[in-house]
Amino acid sequence: MSVGSMEVGDVDLMEEYDKIVGVLHTLGLSNYEARVYIALVAHGFGDAETIAGTARIPRTSSYKALQSLCSKGFAFSTSGRPSVYKPELPERMKKKILGEVSDAFDKLSLVHEIARDKGEPQLVFTITGKSRVIDKIGELVDKSSEKFVVATPTFSEIREAHMKRLEAAIRRGIRVTVITEPGQKVPEGAEVHFRKGLIATDIIVDGSEALLASPDLNACGFTDNPYLARHLEDFLSIMISHGRE
Repeated sequence: MSVGSMEVGDVDLMEEYDKIVGVLHTLGLSNYEARVYIALVAHGFGDAETIAGTARIPRTSSYKALQSLCSKGFAFSTSGRPSVYKPELPERMKKKILGEVSDAFDKLSLVHEIARDKGEPQLVFTITGKSRVIDKIGELVDKSSEKFVVATPTFSEIREAHMKRLEAAIRRGIRVTVITEPGQKVPEGAEVHFRKGLIATDIIVDGSEALLASPDLNACGFTDNPYLARHLEDFLSIMISHGRE
């Protein structure tokens, strides 16, 4: 598979390739991860060196991208040396992602319904910029008085930024619940539920405040409306209960 400029009939393959990379990027994949996933799908399987050649990226970057794709549910590795990777089938990923998107729009519908019923002009406040979003998450950890619930595929970033805050919250008796991808480390004393295929980051504090962030944590919506926060908490409770089935 080559990603050079090619045309078949009226179709510019390079343009279509770039479009797919762009769409995968909006789903939380980096540029290298998107290119590696496309290369995996094209080959059906491959080691880091083979995939690097097809995706036209450095071999070391290919290995890191493959590991990240496995953690995000887009690929899996087989035993052996060197490791061989296979892609999660595009149709399965489509079904999983559409389910997550449907959940997200269900949440937006809740926002609309509550705003209409309560007549409150602004229920969700937008915060942009990764550092500001991460700072807001830290603020929510500090102000929690009973429970702190987070569902995220990128808990490692939150843990790296706020490990001491989370540990302090647990020590003062806060019930910290983490829903994240398998293999992620969580603070000792936190309740953890592993689930594959998470996309966005949802945080509920004391059942009264909520934060919904994009996959890359570059933007989020925040609400201190308890009606909306409780509805979002119900979604996370359903996620936990389904994971136990």
